[in-house]
Amino acid sequence: MGAVWGLVLGAGLFLVWTSWWIPERRAASRVEGWRARTQDRLVQAGAASVTPAALLGTSIGIGAVVFLLTSGMSGSPTIGLCFGVIAGRAPFALVIMRARARREAMRDVWPEVVDNLASGIRAGMSLPDALGQLGDRGPEQVRQAFIMFAQDYRTTGRFGDCLDALKGRLADPVADRIVEALRITREVGGTDVGRLLRTLSEFLREEARIRGELEARQSWTVNAARLAVAAPWVVLAFLSSQPDNAVAYNSAAGVTVLALGGGSTVIAYRLMVRVGRLPVEARVLR
Repeated sequence: MGAVWGLVLGAGLFLVWTSWWIPERRAASRVEGWRARTQDRLVQAGAASVTPAALLGTSIGIGAVVFLLTSGMSGSPTIGLCFGVIAGRAPFALVIMRARARREAMRDVWPEVVDNLASGIRAGMSLPDALGQLGDRGPEQVRQAFIMFAQDYRTTGRFGDCLDALKGRLADPVADRIVEALRITREVGGTDVGRLLRTLSEFLREEARIRGELEARQSWTVNAARLAVAAPWVVLAFLSSQPDNAVAYNSAAGVTVLALGGGSTVIAYRLMVRVGRLPVEARVLR
């Protein structure tokens, strides 16, 4: 009986001990997930040399500068804090906007990449050579990545490691699928890679056509919603240019109005993004 109670006590102590560590693991996992997503967006935006930490530091610095300038000009730290938060979000918004624009442009590029790759394989080229020739004959947007792949392969001769580096440079789910299909073909062999690439090319073209039509139909709705979200803060910027108006926001009532307005803006924008969001393929084959 004493052994049973000893096991129960040990199990209880173990559960108490794990309760202190699991949240930290989850927090670390969330931080790593944020870092990976942000790095992918930076690569897609054409700023691969920028790290997520540098982007975060830039955002904090811009927000602090705008806070100090706005507070000094308006005489209201509350208004300065509001515009500091908005300005601090600007670098992330710029990266997201440029990454989205590049993804939209790449939708028309990937089918051509797949076609060129399939043509090289049909011509009897090896997989490394078929990938390397895209640096000379492929679309302009991806030539540099494939040139670097060819250089890496000539230097190391390690096909798998070079594919991993190529995926990191492209940071695109379509590229991940192409790379993994070629990796499997290289490792286990297969004669259907040409058919697979042709099927993938047709699928990508159809997906780009449908997605383009949907985005064209919803663009005016999304832009109108963004204008509606920005309008109150533009009005506040004009009001804060008058010291008498700005001082009113230093009171408890003014702080409450700005807090409620800021919360309403965030909630409305998030709802708008969620309702109007089209499915975006995630990178599951990193």
